[in-house]
Amino acid sequence: MANKTWKTELAPICSTQMMQDLRTFVEQAYATEQIFPPQEQIFEALKQTPYEDVKVVILGQDPYHNEHQANGLAFSVNKGQKIPPSLRNMYKEMESDLKVNAPTHGDLHAWAKQGVLLLNTVLTVKAHQANSHQKKGWEQFTDAVIDAVNQRQTPVVFVLWGGSAQKKSKRIDTQKHKIITAAHPSPLSAYRGFFGSRPFSTINQALAELGQSLIQWQIPE
Repeated sequence: MANKTWKTELAPICSTQMMQDLRTFVEQAYATEQIFPPQEQIFEALKQTPYEDVKVVILGQDPYHNEHQANGLAFSVNKGQKIPPSLRNMYKEMESDLKVNAPTHGDLHAWAKQGVLLLNTVLTVKAHQANSHQKKGWEQFTDAVIDAVNQRQTPVVFVLWGGSAQKKSKRIDTQKHKIITAAHPSPLSAYRGFFGSRPFSTINQALAELGQSLIQWQIPE
């Protein structure tokens, strides 16, 4: 799945019947249908951002459902793919917030490697069918990921954009961790409170207050 610490932290959920059923469902889906992301990248977010390195959690919903897009990181697409609308709006806000240039690609591995856990609440999707793997068990698994991060002694910044992400705030100890909320960056809601929310500088300010090193948001070409 990911590094050793994630395996230890998630061992209780991974041994449940729910998780066995989810594994069976996912394996069968990959064997018989077109599913994204590629099977080896289902747990990419956990692979790229080890448990002890998490500084920021950004929650997404489910993976992109067209060919060659999803790479296992929320909001991220492979290089060479058209930048999706939500990510384009994130870049637009980053440019105005930090006065940096947005990259010409949508691969967010550079953020993940710095401790930004880019976690979708559902980790797989059937081709061309958004939300097709909802309510199969992924939500309980990713809730367990959030709970594991919440239990850490080192404080973390949780970024909850939009209503469904914000429902997760009840799982987070706000005495210890910081929560940043805004509208979702999708074209449907970006103008209702995402644009102008300055999330990137706000996250770095929160990290500075927590005594953590800052995230370099500008992504190399």
